[in-house]
Amino acid sequence: MTVQSDDADPKPSRTRRLGGRRIYEALKAQIGEGLYQPGAAMPSTRALATELGVARSTVTSAYEQLLAEGFLESRQGAPTRVASLLPVPAEGAGSVRPRSRHRLSAYGERIKMLADRATPASTDREPVIDFRYGDLSTADFPTLLWKRAFLAAASHRPDRLTYGRPEGSLRLRTALQAYLWRARGIRCDAEQIIIVSGSQQGLDLCARILLDPADRFVVENPCYQMARQAFAATGAVPVAVSAREDGLDTGLLAHTNARLAYVTPSHQFPLGGVMRVSRRQQLLAWASATGAYVVEDDYDGEYRYDIKPVPPLYGLGSETGRVIYAGTVSKTLSPSLRIGYLIVPSGLKSVFTAAKQLADRHTPTVEQDALASLLESGLYERHIRRVRRRNGERRRCLLDALEQAFGARIAIEGADAGLHIVVWLCDLPATVEAELVARGGQKGIGLYPVSPLYDPARPEDAPACAGLVMGYAALDVHQIRLGVGMLAEVVSLLLLR
Repeated sequence: MTVQSDDADPKPSRTRRLGGRRIYEALKAQIGEGLYQPGAAMPSTRALATELGVARSTVTSAYEQLLAEGFLESRQGAPTRVASLLPVPAEGAGSVRPRSRHRLSAYGERIKMLADRATPASTDREPVIDFRYGDLSTADFPTLLWKRAFLAAASHRPDRLTYGRPEGSLRLRTALQAYLWRARGIRCDAEQIIIVSGSQQGLDLCARILLDPADRFVVENPCYQMARQAFAATGAVPVAVSAREDGLDTGLLAHTNARLAYVTPSHQFPLGGVMRVSRRQQLLAWASATGAYVVEDDYDGEYRYDIKPVPPLYGLGSETGRVIYAGTVSKTLSPSLRIGYLIVPSGLKSVFTAAKQLADRHTPTVEQDALASLLESGLYERHIRRVRRRNGERRRCLLDALEQAFGARIAIEGADAGLHIVVWLCDLPATVEAELVARGGQKGIGLYPVSPLYDPARPEDAPACAGLVMGYAALDVHQIRLGVGMLAEVVSLLLLR
């Protein structure tokens, strides 16, 4: 097989060159350290590219170099494997790294590769105005209510100080059971609820319990990146399925063999589409027929503006025993509290409880009791009504400011619900997103591109124009107007190049 070196490319991409070299060196080191044994099958180039979030050609280039050096071997119709007889490096050549003092498991190596490819945000200058999704305004936190509830919980003097129940306090689970019925129309037993340290831990538990290496899992395209990474870190292979106005295209699942599907049906992240009932039924029928589980992430179900509340998928699928519902207070109280919850089928309750206990014993108990107090008193729902009204005002301000600044030169998705919108800048190609973000940072505005949320292995789904995910829940109306004005200036500069 002919291998073209990086230097042979007349116009090499620096990002691609560094990415391919890094993958090549990491794989060669893992082979040298015995993590990939002689004769072992390597991941397919498509699967590894999807897991790492790079182009397939980048991984192919790394494989070709390893094939040329004799570390891998392949034959037509068979998977690429580690060579049965590995080459002996020339003395001093350093072609294989010496055995590391920090030998990692296969899981650890996958996490390391994810960490290596992460690009940290620039710390040279903190944004003056930050449109980062997930942040909330400090002014919206119910400080006095939480202080009273927290102090009451902390002042309680039990007979002894001991570990709590891994599945969470019965008081909080009972309060959540009642709240979810009132607010989201969900019927479940308190025994089905598992309190977790944020919904991210809930997704991690789902991944560890339900997926094995080489299993396949369905994920929306585009999607919440940390969910895809949590599932892929198990060694499972993502199957990206397009999601647009009506959510996940369930018609593409007919011949998909997967163990799990992760969806955000009430407000698709990031595009904001709502999965229509026919697609929900199709998804549940697929899960029942294949034995797959559906993990429903209802991450911001409390926020609806121009539409009526959308019932969760769980309401349709609870009787099938194939749906796991994930919720959180990160979008209603604070992401720093790290309180989330899962509703699991009764048959999975014991294994999820045991996994939670192994992970961190239990979520902090004082915070659980404080939240239970707010739920029982009705103060939590009163707080949600207040912040829903405030965020509705911020949303309207953002939409008006964008309309005034850009008019018909933009398209907006996901504005009917949630705490963010997606803004498509129709005059700019997607290839300038990185420059747009960089120039925005220089001006003091935090901008977040949408392209990294798409699966690079499916270029047909990739957006043609530049897009931004714009969160507004941490900003006041003055900051929103000022930030949109700064964005307009940056876009104008890019158009004048």
